[in-house]
Amino acid sequence: MPTYQSILNELRRSFPQPTSDRIHDSYVTHTVMRVLDQVDALKSELPIWGSKLPLDYELARQSRLHWEGKSLEEVSSELVSYLNGLNIWGHPKTQINICPPPTVASLVAQVISGLASPNLVWDEVSQRFALAEVEVASIVSELMGYDSQTSAGIFTFGGTGCTLYAHRIALEKALPGSLKEGVRQDAAILVSANGHYCKLTVAGWLGLGQKNVHAIPTDARNQIRLDLLEERAREILAGGGKIACFMATVGTTDCFALDDVEAIVRLRDRLVQEFSLDYSPHVHADAVIGWAWSVFRDYQWEANPLGFRPRTVRALAATVERLAGLELADSIGIDFHKTGFTPYVSSLLLVKESQDLRRLGRGYEEMPYLFQTGEYHPGLFTLETSRSGSGILSALANLRLFGRTGLQSLLGHLVEKAQVLRELLEARPYLTIVNRDNFGPVTLFRAYPNGIDTFRVHERELTDPAFAEQLVAHNEYNRRLSRFLHTEAMSGRGVLLGQSDCFRLTPFGLPIVALKSYITSPFVEDLHLEQLVEKIAQAQRLM
Repeated sequence: MPTYQSILNELRRSFPQPTSDRIHDSYVTHTVMRVLDQVDALKSELPIWGSKLPLDYELARQSRLHWEGKSLEEVSSELVSYLNGLNIWGHPKTQINICPPPTVASLVAQVISGLASPNLVWDEVSQRFALAEVEVASIVSELMGYDSQTSAGIFTFGGTGCTLYAHRIALEKALPGSLKEGVRQDAAILVSANGHYCKLTVAGWLGLGQKNVHAIPTDARNQIRLDLLEERAREILAGGGKIACFMATVGTTDCFALDDVEAIVRLRDRLVQEFSLDYSPHVHADAVIGWAWSVFRDYQWEANPLGFRPRTVRALAATVERLAGLELADSIGIDFHKTGFTPYVSSLLLVKESQDLRRLGRGYEEMPYLFQTGEYHPGLFTLETSRSGSGILSALANLRLFGRTGLQSLLGHLVEKAQVLRELLEARPYLTIVNRDNFGPVTLFRAYPNGIDTFRVHERELTDPAFAEQLVAHNEYNRRLSRFLHTEAMSGRGVLLGQSDCFRLTPFGLPIVALKSYITSPFVEDLHLEQLVEKIAQAQRLM
């Protein structure tokens, strides 16, 4: 049996060398290039890497650590095999969800971050990665309308992480001392019924309880009904209850609905004054999708310098109008891995006032093995001790790569192609767009059998309890269509769409199923959308 020293000497070749070694550097470069060649070989006309292979979880549960290790080349090739069946997010026939392809610049950032492995707990162990976090927060603060001298931002583990931080701050405002003493009384979270389900996750994990989440119904534009929001808030306060947080959704996951942040903040301010509250409920804008449209705030719509189609200009302008007042929110959640074209995971929580983060602080004496040097110590208040620099550097890479006009062009293209798709869908009498008044890159639509009056059917589905049986039948019709389209896409003959089993509930409690085209690839062109609509027509004839 080889000695540990001989094994160690061999394993050392599997690490980047700590000092310059041209021969070993060439070996690393060659290894990576071979992997990229193997990855490229998995590409085809299908919207997935390689092919769908059986997912044998029982076999996976039998995996054990072998006595002998494998070579770096063997391991690298084996790792590539795990791509099989995964969606290619940049493929023009992938329109399944809000998953954009990462840029080369953001991938370079991932490699650099992985190579250096900084920990953002403290600038002593992150150095210029700490600067990068401050730079990104400053850039995005200016985009959002915050004062970058008083705002602050930290990267966390996803949009749910942003919401978790915001609500932990909110609880400390409504229930001072609860960070140390625990949550000893109820406090309400008020949010759109179309808001992300993380509202329930956060309430549960913070110990507040999901029962304290009040999901407010939405209007025809899928945005929170302000009259019902005010009514529920008044009921809570009049009954002696507390409101921890108003959460506005700025770009819902399913239909790109945009809540009116300014109106929600004004409502909060009126209630604080009217009820003489000794605290101010926190307002969090869950803008993980919609944040990026802030690059259009100063776009010259009349001149239209980037040359968008008139229908696209209208859609973009309508979105920017709904973003007015975003700077009034106390905090904003931002996902670069959604509309910033970075790999997972790259999420930034911005707070309008940096002192809000200090509400979550711990004392230096509680962490005696940290913070002896430096001046950037986010580990004093972050949930995570270990925070990667990969999301930070990926975000900065793309902000530098795109600039304002680059991001405008990318987002404008996605919206423009969504508008083209809508024109094609509207030309088919058996199809109805159900998020007609939402203007992002996502289009939700329903298909109906021949003989259905599609100009009136959706209104009946939304409002008429007597139409419940037909609604259920139409839901199943759309599920069957979705399965057909999925099979065709996996055979290389169609476009891979998403599906929402409940893009919204009717007032009488039934879900409405919708097919979903979420355009996130810069490579989508009109011909792919025409192929999609023709495939739907084929399915409709067969069904």
